[in-house]
Amino acid sequence: MYEPNVVGDWQEYDEHAGLRVRVHRLEQAEPPRGRDDAAEGLTYFRLRVTVENRGTRHFGIHLEDGQIDVRIGPDGEGAFVDWRNSQFVEGFDVHPLRRVTAVLYAAGPETALSQIDVQVQLRVDDEWCDRRLWTGGIGAHEDAVGAGAHCPGAPGGLAHQISNYLRDQAEQGPTN
Repeated sequence: MYEPNVVGDWQEYDEHAGLRVRVHRLEQAEPPRGRDDAAEGLTYFRLRVTVENRGTRHFGIHLEDGQIDVRIGPDGEGAFVDWRNSQFVEGFDVHPLRRVTAVLYAAGPETALSQIDVQVQLRVDDEWCDRRLWTGGIGAHEDAVGAGAHCPGAPGGLAHQISNYLRDQAEQGPTN
């Protein structure tokens, strides 16, 4: 079964040896060139999509508007994406041991930002790769989980549960 990545995880591309991508640094932030009028009343956030080449040859990377889809809230509604303030990767050659990063500014109702899904479809050397999904959130508070859940490091908190899950998976090792 296909499971989404957690924001910050690296995802390898088997069809392009050594190439990997991640969505990271999901944070509330104002855009550098000012707010778009269409985002009035919405809360801005920023995320980064980094492509890293750990292989032995260079890859031509395309990561432009339309290749990153941002959905927010429990119903997966589309976030407002501020294309004017965002920085994309348009046909950049990523050589071995190098990285390239796209920075995306988006906005949505503050109450929906505790659940953010980001889908990326990378284009490498004019070939489309499979879509990959990352999930995260800003200011996630899960009061329904139990006492202390609002404190990220508290036992029973979401961050604590994720940390335990990842540690358990690492201890079990790969399963085939």
